[in-house]
Amino acid sequence: MPKQSLDVAAILATLRARQPLVHNITNYVVMNSTANALLALGASPIMAHAIEEVEELVGISGALVLNLGTLSKPWIEAMLKAGLYATAKGIPVVLDPVGAGASRLRTDTARSLLEQVRPVILRGNASEILALGGDMGGARGVDTQHTVAQARQSAVALAKTLGMTVAVTGAEDYVTDGRREARIRNGHPLMGRVTGTGCAASAVTGAFAAVEPDAFAAATAALVVLGVAGEWAAQRAQHPGSYGIALLDGLDAVTAEDLLADARFDVEATI
Repeated sequence: MPKQSLDVAAILATLRARQPLVHNITNYVVMNSTANALLALGASPIMAHAIEEVEELVGISGALVLNLGTLSKPWIEAMLKAGLYATAKGIPVVLDPVGAGASRLRTDTARSLLEQVRPVILRGNASEILALGGDMGGARGVDTQHTVAQARQSAVALAKTLGMTVAVTGAEDYVTDGRREARIRNGHPLMGRVTGTGCAASAVTGAFAAVEPDAFAAATAALVVLGVAGEWAAQRAQHPGSYGIALLDGLDAVTAEDLLADARFDVEATI
């Protein structure tokens, strides 16, 4: 398969110049950390879920991120209303199907949002993507019990069927839109020991989608930048508590030169 190029540094520069507003309907566990991740990157967060105002806030935002971490009926209704409005207005939607496969509520909600809202990017771990692709076995809460390689076929099928980009995160991240695929080898094991790094990946992906119309390029660039920032953080903190803070610093500190030197990813056309 022929290799393709992607200028991650240029997309990051555009993001920092535009400082996009990203509306997050996310979970209680990560609201603070994901808002700080967006601020550190150079974007601006809105963290709001009241159904009475979601359309108004989506309308002034560059992207909408829907995160299923702490679900309840009112939040599901707000997500659907916000998502439908965003799609109608051409505002990119990123869906994080936290815990899909662990409960019927989560799986059914994720599938409903995929079918009705049609997000431009689905970002999840391997077990979540497998659950949404039809394999319901092995999810344990929000943790993954599968490898990214095991989820590749489901990711490609979802991307082709729904006409979107699917990003599967793990030890090696994988992104596909059914026509192209990216394998991203940046990151650090400590990222998996800090609550909310996956949710931060989705929020950051939303920020990139707000400034990059190619959803595949946006998702790939987001995960490369987060991975490089994660490696930067690991050089300065060796334990989860301090690492979480260092990761925020890394998102602020990462430069075009860092990406040129440290980014490890390949983009290819699929067969």
